[in-house]
Amino acid sequence: MTQAVRLLSRQPFTQAYSCEHESTNVKNRPDPSVLSPDISDPFSSPHLIYSTNGTDTFPAPSSYPSRKYAWIHIFPEGRVHQHPRKTMRYFKWGVARLILEPDVCPDIVPMWIEGNDQVYNEEREWIRFAPRPGKTLGIWFGDNVGGARDNVFTELRRKWRELLENERKQRNLLKGENELGVLSEGLKYGKEAIELRIECTKRVRDEVLKVRRLRGLPDEDPKNGLVETWIEEGGKREGKMKDGSLVKEI
Repeated sequence: MTQAVRLLSRQPFTQAYSCEHESTNVKNRPDPSVLSPDISDPFSSPHLIYSTNGTDTFPAPSSYPSRKYAWIHIFPEGRVHQHPRKTMRYFKWGVARLILEPDVCPDIVPMWIEGNDQVYNEEREWIRFAPRPGKTLGIWFGDNVGGARDNVFTELRRKWRELLENERKQRNLLKGENELGVLSEGLKYGKEAIELRIECTKRVRDEVLKVRRLRGLPDEDPKNGLVETWIEEGGKREGKMKDGSLVKEI
């Protein structure tokens, strides 16, 4: 997630320590000595590499300046969901982080994709890996609802910046010293932060529903957008659910 947030932003992702801060009483000020443990290997810096499990390492996509403000395609349901009435599950909160945390609000183009349940139905048997021919796929695009202008996310991003500033003051950090895409416990689990992510995710889902409506499908039950509704599935995470939908982890 940190890499995705940074790909939607531009470097630097944290403010480097400089002599301008010498007069400031800051805890854990870096020791400039050559023997200091604060001097790190630039080739193992978290700005240049990332890990998917804490053990492996890969070059960080966001470390390349040419990739600033990249295009990222998100499937916010976070899994395959094939419903006979073409309804959606609730959206995962990660989509909110990609809108609230970048240095500018990214362009956001809602899409509606239909037909994968015919080409790759989750109940297909032999030959399972092969797409089914003769089927129809459709993609509908909505208008850009993000970007630099005022939009439905502007107020939410303002509130997020206020949370960041309050966090900075509480932790006695210098301005700009928060690392982009890295959250403290308060910004992960604090009540205000959670409420912002819930509201932001709801607004994203509402924009996708508008495209679904333009496609000609009837409005779905508003309860489908609530995580509480899907808790009724119980512990079953894949296969055919009670509502007739086919679900698979991705």
